[in-house]
Amino acid sequence: CFFTGAAKLVVVIAIFLLTFYVISQVFEIKMDANLGHIFARSALDAAARSTKPPRHKCGISKACPEKHFAFKMSSGAANVVGPKICVEDNVLMSGVKNNVGRGINMALVNGKTGELLDTKFFDMWGGDVAPLIEFLKTIQDGTIVLMATYDDGATKLNDEARKLIAELGSTSITNLGFRDNWVFCGGKGIKTKSPFEQHIKNNKDTNKYEGWPEVVEMEGCIPQKQE
Repeated sequence: CFFTGAAKLVVVIAIFLLTFYVISQVFEIKMDANLGHIFARSALDAAARSTKPPRHKCGISKACPEKHFAFKMSSGAANVVGPKICVEDNVLMSGVKNNVGRGINMALVNGKTGELLDTKFFDMWGGDVAPLIEFLKTIQDGTIVLMATYDDGATKLNDEARKLIAELGSTSITNLGFRDNWVFCGGKGIKTKSPFEQHIKNNKDTNKYEGWPEVVEMEGCIPQKQE
């Protein structure tokens, strides 16, 4: 009777140990599977990060060299979406910021530091050109000037206003017409014509929107003003 009880105890212990062993094996397998899944996901995430192209300031296509300011800008879209001006990853003017308007939109930036100095817009359809002329005359040497049209930026322009803008480095300002789209980046005291300018004429045969041409966009690197 004693041996029968002892045999039963041995069987119970053996079953317990076997059960524990099986459970531990299954648990370890699941642990290994979970760890493998985690490591696999980490490897995929790392690969995705390594293949994702780097983002540059203002979302431009390539990084600017040292002592240059990155910029990107676009004209307005018809009379619906306002223009946008970004410098050094800072959006200076946009519809979201609620500081753009019909006509010529202008941002002034310190040519040495890249710091925003002022933003203005001048209605060249229903407004007066005099405030634009007075503002252009106050711009200090060494200031970066960025301009973008919205809706119509030309109807009220006169020869004096066009001449002052041409002195900032613009070549297209003399031909800017009713509802043309135009973006420009120049500077006060510039000695040559600016390479940063895009202009699309309002033409009913080629317009993207009814009565307006397509949006013009431009990006680049502005040399920092040296002492």
